Amino acid sequence: MIISGYETKEKIYESNKTIIYRAIRNRDGKILALKILNEENLSKETIARFKYEYEIQKSVFTEGIVQAFDFEKYNNRYAIAMEYFNGSSLQQYDFKNLDIESILKIFISVAEILNRIHEMNIIHKDINPSNILYNSQTKEVKIIDFGISTKLTIEKNQAILNPNLLEGTLSYISPEQTRRMNRPIDYRTDYYSLGVSLYETLTKQKPFPNTGDALEIIHCHIAKEPMPPHEIDSSIPVTLSNITLKLMSKNAEDRYQTLLGLIYDLQKCLEQFLTLHKIEAFEIGANDKLSKFRIPQKLYGREKEIQILLDSFKRISEGNTEIMLVSGFSGIGKSVLINEIQKPIVEKRGYFITGKYDQFQRNIPYSAIIDAFRGLIRQILAESSVYLNLWKEKLLDALGKNGQVIVDVIPELESILGKQEEVPRLSPNESQNRFNFVFQNFVRVFASEEHPIVIFIDDLQWIDSASLQLIHLLITNPENRFLFFIGAYRDNEVDDTHPLKLALEKLKKDSVSIREIQLNNLDFRNVNQLVADSLNSDTNLTEELSELVYSKTAGNPFFVNELLKLLFHKKLLYFAHSLQKWNWDIQKINAIGISDSVVSLMTSKMEELPKDTLAILKLASCIGTVFDLKTLSIVSESSKLQISTSLWEALQQGFIYPLDDSYKFIQDMEEVNPGYKFAHDRIQQSAYLLIPEEEKTTIHLKIGRLMLEHLSTNEQKRKENHSQYQLV
Repeated sequence: MIISGYETKEKIYESNKTIIYRAIRNRDGKILALKILNEENLSKETIARFKYEYEIQKSVFTEGIVQAFDFEKYNNRYAIAMEYFNGSSLQQYDFKNLDIESILKIFISVAEILNRIHEMNIIHKDINPSNILYNSQTKEVKIIDFGISTKLTIEKNQAILNPNLLEGTLSYISPEQTRRMNRPIDYRTDYYSLGVSLYETLTKQKPFPNTGDALEIIHCHIAKEPMPPHEIDSSIPVTLSNITLKLMSKNAEDRYQTLLGLIYDLQKCLEQFLTLHKIEAFEIGANDKLSKFRIPQKLYGREKEIQILLDSFKRISEGNTEIMLVSGFSGIGKSVLINEIQKPIVEKRGYFITGKYDQFQRNIPYSAIIDAFRGLIRQILAESSVYLNLWKEKLLDALGKNGQVIVDVIPELESILGKQEEVPRLSPNESQNRFNFVFQNFVRVFASEEHPIVIFIDDLQWIDSASLQLIHLLITNPENRFLFFIGAYRDNEVDDTHPLKLALEKLKKDSVSIREIQLNNLDFRNVNQLVADSLNSDTNLTEELSELVYSKTAGNPFFVNELLKLLFHKKLLYFAHSLQKWNWDIQKINAIGISDSVVSLMTSKMEELPKDTLAILKLASCIGTVFDLKTLSIVSESSKLQISTSLWEALQQGFIYPLDDSYKFIQDMEEVNPGYKFAHDRIQQSAYLLIPEEEKTTIHLKIGRLMLEHLSTNEQKRKENHSQYQLV
């Protein structure tokens, strides 16, 4: 292997993607490791990802990390020149030669290194025995491979992916990293992976067997409890077994909250083992004091509603079709509740697809339903060629000569079906009838006993009449089975004359049973529990603070969370290190005059953003809940790199989140077009309200003109085809 400036020696490691050589750098004779991409015809994305790995690894300059020195390119070869460490991965040890003492020392070191990584605001996201190096002679430990790491302190859950495309190593991945938990990813995802690694090192087996079925492994991570290590091997101390299981808790709040707390417990185990030759029982987690501010991810006060959803899914997985409507004010937690249905869906190998209507794009028919099925097709496109051919046969059989009708609105489908015949142009009414007929056939391909399907459509208060008609047909057609339609809407924005209400009345007249859940604000008890959990305190100590929070928010979960974040941001909630607990001053909190309006609160938070960031968010709010870098670049007449840089602070503060990880590569890959989404409608609304009223029309006109200029021929054609389905 020839890389200019280096003399490559023996091969250290090889995978499908990379080869690592020991090498000598010619200019100074220094022994290094060269990690080289082991692929031909490298895509720009592959190169950009490799460069990103180098940049992250280089920025983490601390003991216990294999340091990266240079990013080399020679002809068509790309390599990371890094520190040579004479050690093997824990995976290569096969765990056979490691006793309890060695395991404790190794994992204390790993926890210390990982703690330093987290202090630099980097989440590794791929902790596993292959990425932990150990030198049995020097007892040194190193962590490697930052290829999927993130600099975001919180990664909002992105779209559901085919398991083949998930980031991370499937056997060690945390429940939230599977994208099936509707929980954001933070530093505690590494704790779960660390727990699985410790489990395997102790027991010499993985907690969940690798059957080769990715969905089965995902279901185990999110729903099944592993056998305690001490029950597999009686020589494993029960306390160490409990520490391992605590790290592997399904909910991040139930894991260790700090690595210092974990290190304390592991060191206590080591001290006992060295002095007593055994580890006695003690209370684990007693020194786990959380100084980072984290609002719990779990739901409060929704047990009854969750059970209603689960019961409905059980019925549809047996062959029924149901419609469920969840109503409540904005921020009440409708979407969070509905996403709790993910666990049984994975178990039944079902599909959960989502779409959302936009308050500023009400003139586009079927938009949310089509977005949901575009997501489904993207999942299927990641299947093997064998499965793709099976889907192709089923789809062609169901669609016949009308495949182009669906391809016009779901262009990704052409990658499965191939080029389709053009369909005759019809009048708007006839086109809509044809679309409705063909789309039902399309849906029936996926809704089956093998794959029950849940369609979740959010913000039905902004739905169009064409979509309502299509939903009516899907629900009332007796041929449609294994189909669960869940809709969410703000009931305070839907009166008796609203098209949604009229459509529901029509369904009832057709003897359709509509199940409804109305979500109310949290009561004081639940708000107090949320506040206490956020501050790692007892509920009797947080009552006064919770009363203030409750009076300002009326128990609206979104507003409660945002108010707590604001108090922390203004340092009115703070961790007193001398006392090792969270403190607050009620008088000072009362004195700042907190608004009773969610929008006003969000607006005041946004106004503290850098000017360039706020300016871009305003423009983005005019585009919609979802927007992309290319569109923003066009309407702001700035480069994508400039826009990406301006958005970073909004990403870090959680106002928006990326739809995929392409945002990481914009500096090295100009052609990527990252998508983003406002974290909540109220955030988009707050940004929009910051635009002076007299400027809004001008901005919308400018956006429209610039976008029209940049529409490609294919996009224009698709828009024309799509417009046929609007009602006359």
